[in-house]
Amino acid sequence: MTSDTRPRLVGDVMEREVVTISPMASLRDALQAMRQHRVKSLVVEKAHAYDAYGILTYTSILRTIVADDGDIDLANVYDVMSKPAISLPEGMEVKYAARLMVSQSIRRVIVLRNDDLVGLVTMSDIVESVLDLAEK
Repeated sequence: MTSDTRPRLVGDVMEREVVTISPMASLRDALQAMRQHRVKSLVVEKAHAYDAYGILTYTSILRTIVADDGDIDLANVYDVMSKPAISLPEGMEVKYAARLMVSQSIRRVIVLRNDDLVGLVTMSDIVESVLDLAEK
């Protein structure tokens, strides 16, 4: 394959500036970080080298707020996050990432290089990528 016909990879379409948060942070801190950075999810940092990343979304926070009658100071990120977060290698073709995300009803996945966080890819990123290709 020449460079002109190289398939589009997850690393080509991912968001590289990922906002992370400690698992011990409060939900209030998480919401403030989401608001400040204008994002709908945060990647939860590993506790140690052999740990897994987690993910915290608006939806998971809202579920907790409803269940706990709106008190965001009673729970921390660790209590609410999804862990392990679904992850993909940056070298995976976008079409396979899309298949996985659709089949598993996942809106966002973290992107790894050698088990290190390098990005986040969302369904919106993939749709934009498909639209860009369709316009060419």
